[in-house]
Amino acid sequence: MTWVILTGRQNDIDQVATPHKIITNRDYLAHPALFRGQRPKVINLSNNYGYQSRGYYASLLAGSRGHRVIPTVETMIDLSERKLYEHALPELELALNKCRKDLGGFPAKVAIFFGIGPSKVWDRFAKLLFDWFRAPALEVHIKDSAEWASIRKIGFLPLARMTEDEEEFFLQCLDTYTNREWRDTKGRTPARYTFATLVDPHEELPPSEISSLRYWARIAEKMGVEVEPITRKDLAKLANYDALFIRETTSISNHTYRFARRAQQEGMPVIDDPLSMIRCTNKVYLNELMTYNKVPVPPTVMIAGTSDFEVAAQTLGFPLVLKIPDSSFSRGVKKCENMAELTKLATEWLDDSDLLIAQKFIPTEYDWRVGVLGGQPLFAVHYLMAKKHWQIVNHKASGKPDQGGIKTFTLKQTPPHVVETAVKAAKCIGDGLYGVDLKETKDGVFVIEVNDNPNLDHGWEDSGEKDELWVRLTQWFLERLERPDK
Repeated sequence: MTWVILTGRQNDIDQVATPHKIITNRDYLAHPALFRGQRPKVINLSNNYGYQSRGYYASLLAGSRGHRVIPTVETMIDLSERKLYEHALPELELALNKCRKDLGGFPAKVAIFFGIGPSKVWDRFAKLLFDWFRAPALEVHIKDSAEWASIRKIGFLPLARMTEDEEEFFLQCLDTYTNREWRDTKGRTPARYTFATLVDPHEELPPSEISSLRYWARIAEKMGVEVEPITRKDLAKLANYDALFIRETTSISNHTYRFARRAQQEGMPVIDDPLSMIRCTNKVYLNELMTYNKVPVPPTVMIAGTSDFEVAAQTLGFPLVLKIPDSSFSRGVKKCENMAELTKLATEWLDDSDLLIAQKFIPTEYDWRVGVLGGQPLFAVHYLMAKKHWQIVNHKASGKPDQGGIKTFTLKQTPPHVVETAVKAAKCIGDGLYGVDLKETKDGVFVIEVNDNPNLDHGWEDSGEKDELWVRLTQWFLERLERPDK
């Protein structure tokens, strides 16, 4: 692994642990072939990150050269004005004020280096700040009062403005940051790339079983890729890897979104990316997006209050399907047989969500699931309904889910209009990996939802296309690593 440290002047840093390569941003800009054939990690310590400055261009061109750099130009822009980062302040201020008991009070400003604060008391806040803004050195200006500390400003702290003590501590943090991310490769065949796979070994319905990920790892190894499982505890070492594949059930309110966002900040190819998560996890948004793009969906009514109950009943008839916008694995999706059931369930759910959606019930013995990767079909299967149930997963009162079976097809065996509709729906979301659920009826094909975290299991989703599925998954990541503009 090559670390490249860019400085504004030749002697800005004179004592950094080897094997770091230290050059000026001027030399980095002037010699685009310096690290050809390598994928170094670049730490940009320029004294000025202003728009169109050398520091700005160094990070901008690092991206075009396939180098992973901090800070990125996006971070530079985010921190250029308070209004561009004020959305992060509530969470940051909450973490900051949790330090009050141990600190007693707050200084007017504090320096945070690579997510490390001046003492352990600052750990929670410093790590969160680094999650939001991946920058080597940040200075946070604090306004303290008797009960609450607020953040006045977040800005970069260049080397030229550091005190002697701050510079000494910064160099220690730099050494810690670069050294903690080395992997132990003893006894392993060196791979071109290493992909992190985020898993939860205890998840009841994971999108991929551990055995399936091991199967993928054997195929990826032949392509020069090492696949390594990580868990939610490994966020700090994520930058050690070249790409991230999330194989936990995703939610924008838990750690999976944090991992996706961190990977994106590091310039790593990631499935699922944060924007896909945001788009796919909300069924209200999906319905509006599909309708706008003329993708066929079941007749739908949005419910915002009790006055919409009658509208849904008159428009859709009974039975109808009521859905909470943010739900997964058939949870938060119920069938209402009559007005009394609709009124009771919708009233209960509106206590937790300002919007619900009701859709026409379309009875089928199976749902089509078409996997789409990078805008191209990847696999096609029938997910059969659970026994004596109208969904593919029946969440019983006992807590144990009952899943229906699966029937596999090759893509050539799959009706072209099913594949075409699925691809059109997935392209509305993005360029990643999606599982499109469709119902095929005499009136046509209807998209039920687009999932950002589709199941991929050996012997199931790959039964039609065999190992080609895993090869294409690996290639998707490789293309984006070797062609950053992809």
